[in-house]
Amino acid sequence: MDQQRIVVGVDGSEGAGSALQWAVDEAGLRGAIVEAVHVWNPAYVSPYPYTISEELDDEHEAAEKLVHEAVSSVDTSQMASAPKPVLAKGHVVQALLSMAEGADLVVVGSRGRGGFTGLMLGSVSQQVAAHAGCPVVVIPARRHPTASGQTDPTPAM
Repeated sequence: MDQQRIVVGVDGSEGAGSALQWAVDEAGLRGAIVEAVHVWNPAYVSPYPYTISEELDDEHEAAEKLVHEAVSSVDTSQMASAPKPVLAKGHVVQALLSMAEGADLVVVGSRGRGGFTGLMLGSVSQQVAAHAGCPVVVIPARRHPTASGQTDPTPAM
């Protein structure tokens, strides 16, 4: 029997960090491997395909740094091996769905780096949940304590 594979979308947001930690904990229980996937889409595309832009190099380096920092920030003590950082290029939903092909589970945060914090689900988590070919787990944002000690279900801005 092949080892189970869990794919997690990471984007540097608190929700993605919670999703990655949940996936790592679940992988420890299942004996699975975790692939932490960050999808980047270059903001600038040169009209000259042979030109290498410093801006693209900087964006690529920032994307690599983000995924490696995400992987190094989680507690992996319950896993046999650390999560594998994976950098994909393209449209976020399409890339995550492609990476999830053949996976046993896909994990995403309920809210990413988008600006609509009042929504229950982000567009990426909603699309992945609707179209993935395997089970999907959507991890809600962590609750933040209020001044009264109660928890506020919405993330702080």
